[in-house]
Amino acid sequence: MNITINEELRSFIDPLTANEYAALERSLLAEGCRDALVLWNDVLIDGHNRYEICQKHAIEFKTVQNATFASLDDVMLWMIDNHLARRSVSDYQRGVLALRKKDIVAARVAQRAAEPEASKSTPSEQSAPEAARVPESPPWNTREDVAKAARVSSNTISQIERIQKAATPQLVEAVRSGTISINAAANVASLPESVQIAAVAGGRKELQQAARQVREQKAASRPPKEPPADAGTELRAQVATLREKVDALSAENQALKERLAALGEPTA
Repeated sequence: MNITINEELRSFIDPLTANEYAALERSLLAEGCRDALVLWNDVLIDGHNRYEICQKHAIEFKTVQNATFASLDDVMLWMIDNHLARRSVSDYQRGVLALRKKDIVAARVAQRAAEPEASKSTPSEQSAPEAARVPESPPWNTREDVAKAARVSSNTISQIERIQKAATPQLVEAVRSGTISINAAANVASLPESVQIAAVAGGRKELQQAARQVREQKAASRPPKEPPADAGTELRAQVATLREKVDALSAENQALKERLAALGEPTA
């Protein structure tokens, strides 16, 4: 059987950790490869780790074809949705995958908008039956759309974007492996690269210390908040206002009494 490994697809999803890979290897050796590998023609699109381990130990495996894709982008979108549905994927990984899907969908929408109407369907799409085509994903215009797909908060997506833009590979690996939280990593990512690398090398405590220092610096740079009004002063002002109203009502009541007395009417 001829199976092709597309390195772009292979690297598209974060690799397993050493412990995860070892656990998968033990499982395949003990139980065999129960789940079929998924192919797009001869290209492997799901099961790269299983295929590698099966090849290494001569473990038999089955394959299944998925012929619904018209392009590599379709395959990538399918891979993303497939991994987003898995419970074992971390919040950071889900956020990265959802952002990748957003980029693919946005690029596809922009490309089709720029094409002439007659060329918006590729030859393969024109000849493929309607049922076999991958449904078009709607464009994601807000961070909330991405967060919903990743099942995290929009603030977490913002932090992941900061990590992707500024974090060193060492810091990315630290947050991917769970050594540091997404929130803390987003703060550390604002530091110079040399400081990030040193913090990662120092381990969890050093990373937490670096993140705490960044938070403290941000807090110190913020303008001071207006102090809240003194509760006692505010209460005294309210009492004075009520007294003024009482005095005004008393004066009005006295004026009415005097007017009634002048008219010869009895007063209470």
